[in-house]
Amino acid sequence: MGGGDTGMTETTALQQRGKPFQKGQSGNPAGRPVGARHKTTLAIQSLLDGEGEALTRRAIELALAGDMVALRLCLERLAPPRKDAPVALDLPPVATAADIVAAQSAILAAVASGEITPSEGAALAALTDGLRKTIETNDLEQRLTALEANLQSSTKRR
Repeated sequence: MGGGDTGMTETTALQQRGKPFQKGQSGNPAGRPVGARHKTTLAIQSLLDGEGEALTRRAIELALAGDMVALRLCLERLAPPRKDAPVALDLPPVATAADIVAAQSAILAAVASGEITPSEGAALAALTDGLRKTIETNDLEQRLTALEANLQSSTKRR
């Protein structure tokens, strides 16, 4: 490194650069508590205290007068867009990783026929893929446990 001796080796500096704390460990454990509001948010709320009714009335008046932004604002408060909706789709039972093929085929057929939307199909496919990974992990764990038990029993016999 250039200049004088800083007491820190080059490798230590490289190790610490960008990530000086261990994963999951805060640099300030006594930081802002969970749920505490930012100073700016608190200041804005104090300015608006008591004005909510008048502001709402004015937004409604502007919307009724044809202001499209105010109209959109009012409509979004009356009927907010749905974030998620239940999907009614009969899927075959899934107990093994091989059963995922039939489930994924049913999802694809439902998307192709218009029974569900492509985004709903993608969400269902992601869920079934997650289930596949869970089943495979469970199967691998069982196989590994059986192999370890066989290995231990064969080692004891010697």
